[in-house]
Amino acid sequence: MARIITLLSDFGTQDVYVGVIKGVIAQIAPQVTIVDLTHQIPPQNVALASFQLAIAQAHFPAGTVHLAVVDPGVGGSRRGIAFQTAQNYFVGPDNGLFTGILATASSARSVAVELTNSKYWYNPQPSPTFHGRDIFAAVAAHLANGVHLRDFGPAIPPTRLLRLPLRHHQPTETGFAGAIQAIDRFGNLITTLPSDCVSGQAWTIQAAGKVIPGVCTYSDRPYGAMIGLIGSHGWLEIAVNGGNAQVTLGLGLGDPVQVIILVEETEQTDSGGANASSTG
Repeated sequence: MARIITLLSDFGTQDVYVGVIKGVIAQIAPQVTIVDLTHQIPPQNVALASFQLAIAQAHFPAGTVHLAVVDPGVGGSRRGIAFQTAQNYFVGPDNGLFTGILATASSARSVAVELTNSKYWYNPQPSPTFHGRDIFAAVAAHLANGVHLRDFGPAIPPTRLLRLPLRHHQPTETGFAGAIQAIDRFGNLITTLPSDCVSGQAWTIQAAGKVIPGVCTYSDRPYGAMIGLIGSHGWLEIAVNGGNAQVTLGLGLGDPVQVIILVEETEQTDSGGANASSTG
């Protein structure tokens, strides 16, 4: 069965690195469909890569192989790994890149291996600077061809794979406190506040000394206005209608935000029904 291999990296598109990885895959598994998730991850930004991979992988069919290479420790002591969740496969360095996937995957249904079997590498003497080509691309292609995961090397308990510290949200007296976890190319500030923090309620976001109303769509506020939204990824985000929230607010990754739940005032009546209408 032909499979999909997705690619995510910090290689950019100016150089030939992405094309070379596709060439390696084409030699080993010419029947696969290759989908580029993104190659514009800022260099060495493992945390942002983890976030982007986590929000993308759920939209692919079972059996997809996700190849991710953001690898500042290439050639060093970090392990090369492949692992399987209930739905898909993942290949890349064990440097926290898969934190977002592992946070939601059932460890009981996951299997992980270290990539030590050079039989399935593109180059048995891999370049110390390009494991994406010499190890990870080849392993992804062999996985797509149906090679069993355990053939690539010894098993690793999934709980021992490296994970980055997760940015959480915490309850406050008026809502929840969180932080900026990602910034997209439009300058939208994606927070660590999940949509269920505000489900069915009116809310605002406080950030950089501003109080920003929560709305449903960009068109709910005038052009140039700051807004809070539930993004398609399921997290609250701060945007500017037609503008750039990052530039407007001067915020960056890790900066704090708060969501405030607005409690609607209800009309109170006294024991004599002073607010009730009466004919006497």
